[in-house]
Amino acid sequence: MSLFKARDWWSTVLGEQEEFDQGCLCVADVDNSGNGQDKIVVGSYTGYLRIFSPHPVKAGDGAHAEDLLLEVHLRDPVLQVEVGKFVSGTELLHLAVLHARKLCVYSVSGTLGNVEHGNQYQIKLMYEHNLQRIACNMTYGSFGGVKGRDLICIQSMDGMLMLFEQESYAFGRFLPGFLLPGPLTYSSRTDSFITVSSCRHVESYKYQVLAFATDADKRQDSEQQKLGSGKRLVVDWTLNIGEQALDICIVSFNQSSSSVFVLGERNFFCLKDNGQIRFMKKLDCSPSCFLPYCSVSEGSINTLVGNHNNMLHIYQDVTLKWATQLPHVPVAVKVGSLQDLKGVIVTLSDQGHLQCSYLGTDPSLFQAPKVDSREVNYEELDVEMKDLQKIIRDVNKAPGSLPLTEAEDHLSVVATVCPNLDNVSQATSYEVGAEAVPSVTVKVMIQSRIALQKTKLSVYVEPPLASTCDHFIFDALEPEMMKTVSFSVFLKGNYLPSELEGTAVASYSMSTGIPRVVQCTFRLPLKLICLAHQPSKMASHKLTIDTNKPPISLVMLFPGFANQVDDDQVNVLGFRFITGSRVTVLASKTSQRYRIQSEQFEDLWLITKELTLRLQDHFDKQSIKDFTCSFSGCVPLQEYFDLIDQHFELRLNGEKVEELLSERAIQFRAIERRLLTRFKDKTPAPLQHLDTLLDGTYKQVIALADAAEENHGNLRRSFSRLQSATHLVITLLGLWQKLSADQIAILQAAFLPLQQDSQDLGWEETVDAAVAHLLKTCLSKSPKEQALNLSSQLTIPKDTSRLKKHITLLCDRLAKGGRLCLSTDAAAQQTIVMPGGCATIPEQDAEERVTEQDPGGVFPASGHLAIQTLKPESAPTAGFQE
Repeated sequence: MSLFKARDWWSTVLGEQEEFDQGCLCVADVDNSGNGQDKIVVGSYTGYLRIFSPHPVKAGDGAHAEDLLLEVHLRDPVLQVEVGKFVSGTELLHLAVLHARKLCVYSVSGTLGNVEHGNQYQIKLMYEHNLQRIACNMTYGSFGGVKGRDLICIQSMDGMLMLFEQESYAFGRFLPGFLLPGPLTYSSRTDSFITVSSCRHVESYKYQVLAFATDADKRQDSEQQKLGSGKRLVVDWTLNIGEQALDICIVSFNQSSSSVFVLGERNFFCLKDNGQIRFMKKLDCSPSCFLPYCSVSEGSINTLVGNHNNMLHIYQDVTLKWATQLPHVPVAVKVGSLQDLKGVIVTLSDQGHLQCSYLGTDPSLFQAPKVDSREVNYEELDVEMKDLQKIIRDVNKAPGSLPLTEAEDHLSVVATVCPNLDNVSQATSYEVGAEAVPSVTVKVMIQSRIALQKTKLSVYVEPPLASTCDHFIFDALEPEMMKTVSFSVFLKGNYLPSELEGTAVASYSMSTGIPRVVQCTFRLPLKLICLAHQPSKMASHKLTIDTNKPPISLVMLFPGFANQVDDDQVNVLGFRFITGSRVTVLASKTSQRYRIQSEQFEDLWLITKELTLRLQDHFDKQSIKDFTCSFSGCVPLQEYFDLIDQHFELRLNGEKVEELLSERAIQFRAIERRLLTRFKDKTPAPLQHLDTLLDGTYKQVIALADAAEENHGNLRRSFSRLQSATHLVITLLGLWQKLSADQIAILQAAFLPLQQDSQDLGWEETVDAAVAHLLKTCLSKSPKEQALNLSSQLTIPKDTSRLKKHITLLCDRLAKGGRLCLSTDAAAQQTIVMPGGCATIPEQDAEERVTEQDPGGVFPASGHLAIQTLKPESAPTAGFQE
């Protein structure tokens, strides 16, 4: 039981499946009883009008039937109900009901009953106004200082204020710059209307300004409402509150001062009569309604604020005085006097929960049980603590020792790739210039050990590879039942992917609601993107892979690409990617070497990976476990840095194009506003070539948008080439320094952190931060470097010199014996040891020379830092016979 729960005095639920909103609640003495007892008037969007006179009930009892004085179905939805002096010739209170197309004013009266059924109440229509525009809300008051009667102002959905002097229509005025209607109220002290525009500005309009902006035509009644002509309205004052307003209320301290209260989406504001902020309060929860009223303290105002957490907060100015819990989310709140009880809080929810409550506290009926008082045995606690700490240490040292009964997969996913390409290609909407783009079928088999519902299977392949379908949903999986789905994969873009591996991920939820994920990988065939071609002797980029076993015939390694079987040609094989580039592989007859060469540096990656994988598979099938590959050449950093510079230049070009596009868009909108102003002006004025300027700006916007789209496509292709080159460099570093699988995984995490490149977070700054962290931790040469603080913000750099310097230093320290690890203790104890028999080079001089002369140095296997360029004509060819 909550101590601060609202004390329920009376409550009921209105109708079934009816909807209510802010203006549907009103509390007043609508039947003019004269005894000071208020009645509750409620209208609904289904057209029902109800009037209640509640009586207190006992706890657990419902509302009595006699509490409902009147229930009438008005057919049209009720937008707002108000009570005021709306009928001429009398100062009695009448009920105004606002519909979408009609305003009705009723008198509510009761007839004294002579039997036990009680009094009878009825409403009588006094007059109505048919509206030519769809109404949104209304306000009332003594406009212009009239005495003894209230006038009504209705705001339409298109921004027209329609003023009615009781039974007659007065005039209508359009609000300037109107887009959407906002809350509306009337201040009697300043005789002005206050609203909040769609620009999030609080605006005040004097009644006199509205009245004197008369229409040119003096026709009355409905014809007058259709006219929008007249003098332009001038706003009295405006205030930018920076958020949309939910409601506006006016509270007067006395005759000399009043305050304007505005409830926003995150704050509520108290303004002076001239629009200056008196104070504001930031709300912790999203508000739903509010009601300010004068406090018993002199000069202060209390405010009831309801929110979407079923709470009602009471503020005195900006100080929270009370918080009480409600059984519903209030959309309207009022305060009235009911049955001689003053200050009853009346709340209404959007579902029709009507409640009258008051503030108070409920005593807590819970009594805490007595705690057994016994002495603490600290020795037993120490022994128990040591046992628990030992268990924690054992778990940290051997995480696999825990029972994994909960971690067992209840779903198995297996993906198989068909050995042959599809007879009829399933490629659609491809951009490759080839006449026919092949496709291959992949089958995914999914089997569950338990019954599962709504299992989702997602397929991911490396762009620009695409699949005919990448999303499958299984509504129901029966135990031990296997389901198979198939799809085709093809090359969609006009560039090569960085990987030929795909992933199938199945996601499901256990009966307990715990989400689980199972995934498997599949390897696509090389012939999906590659064809056999005549070997080429000329190539700009070459690399050599050493092995510890005799060379294998390339025809045996690549059976699907061998067009000839002559013994003289078994040591050379040519490949042509369907994007147009060519790669040649040579096997040495006299040494245990393989050479891969191509015109493009990044094209070497896929063939190099395929060669190493097929060599490993070949020797594994022969049960040869000691097969190894190595790289004894120079790490081609200069070629790698050229690709980095190309990618970075495209990023800079993209920023420039987007900045120009933003400027032209701003200019285009400014010209549009000027033209609209000219077109709306009643007095024709020359355009002064604004239409020509608009047309030219539009053409520039289209051209810049095309340039941005083209640059984005080039950036995608460049990023894919950069990924391929990065994979190749990491592989060469691993073969060069005999790195373990864990160390290669660290390099891949540092150099390949992103699946997609963007302007906000790019490859250069991310890799620079990761490589700098490795140099600072596990590859640091002194404790001083470990104490350096790296920047916490990742922003696009001015150039790539710093990144290239860090990559060069990483290769240099790997060459000097540095090893990669993630443990901070191991990184702190690790020292870089020079290989035996190598001359010691001062590392500081070497780093400075790399930075000053050429950051693209290449590293031979001896560990020395060498600056050289490998030219095609000077490349070593000993041992290779073509």
